[in-house]
Amino acid sequence: MVKARVAAVLAAVLFAVSPAAPALAANPYERGPAPTTSSIEAARGSFATATTTVARSAVSGFGGGTIYYPTSTAEGTFGAVAISPGFTASQSSVSWLGPRLASQGFVVITIDTLSTLDQPASRGTQLLAALDYLTRTSSVRTRIDASRLGVMGHSMGGGGSLSASVSRPALQAAIPLTPWHGTKSWTSDRVPTLIIGAENDTVAPVSSHSEPFYTSLPAASDKAYLELNNASHSAPTSTNVTVAKYSISWLKRFIDDDTRYDQFLCPNPSGTAIQEYRSTCPYS
Repeated sequence: MVKARVAAVLAAVLFAVSPAAPALAANPYERGPAPTTSSIEAARGSFATATTTVARSAVSGFGGGTIYYPTSTAEGTFGAVAISPGFTASQSSVSWLGPRLASQGFVVITIDTLSTLDQPASRGTQLLAALDYLTRTSSVRTRIDASRLGVMGHSMGGGGSLSASVSRPALQAAIPLTPWHGTKSWTSDRVPTLIIGAENDTVAPVSSHSEPFYTSLPAASDKAYLELNNASHSAPTSTNVTVAKYSISWLKRFIDDDTRYDQFLCPNPSGTAIQEYRSTCPYS
C-alpha cells in the first residue's frame, strides 16, 4: 500500500513538471471559412470588398490599374495578386477576376500595360512593378503580406506571368490563362504554376503553347495543366466558373498555404468543363 502511494505521488510530480506536448499551430495564413464546392464556384466569397483606381500618371513601370481588396483586416493581412491583360487589350478584359478573387481573401490589382502592344517579357516586368507598387506605396499596402504574392495574366499577359516567375522565384503562385509566349521552355521556373489552356484556342494553340509550357516546367515542381473543354482563346476574359474555382483553389493553396483547398486539386479534377487535367499532385 505504501509503495503504491509513493508511486502515485511520484507519478503526479512527474506529470506536473513534465513539459506539455506543444500544440500544433494552426496555419496563420488561412482566410475565410472552410471552403466548399459552392463557395469556390460562387460569384463572391465571404469578404466584402472595395476598389480604388490607380492612375497611370501616379505610377511607374506599368500603366495603372484597379485595386480590389477586402474591407476588413480582422483576420490579418492578405496575399496579393497582379493580373495582366493580353495583346491589344486593357484591364477590362480581366477585370471580372478582381472582385471575385478579392472576396475570397486577396488584394488584387488588374493592370493596364504601358502599351497594348507590349510583348510577354515586358508584361512580366510590369506585373512585378505592380506588385512592388502594391506592397510599397499603395494605399492598401498595410493590408498586404509582401511575402505572399502571385501573378496571373491572359494570353501575352499569361506569358508575362511565366516571365515574371523566372525573374522573381520568390513568388508563391502563377496562373497563366490561355498563355502566349515565344519562349517554349521554362525549366528554370520554380514558382507553383497552374496553366489554363483552351481546347479550341487558335491564337495560342495548346499544342504549341500551354502544353509545352507545362511539360517544360520542372518535374519536381508544384504544377498543373487544366484544359478547358470546347473553349476559345478568349474564355478567361469573361466570367468563367471553371477558371475561377481552380484559380481560387490554386492561389489559396500556394499563397495562403491553405491545405483545405487540396480537395479541389487532388486527385485531378474532371467534369464536362474540363477536357484534360494534369498535375504533380500531391503538392508539397
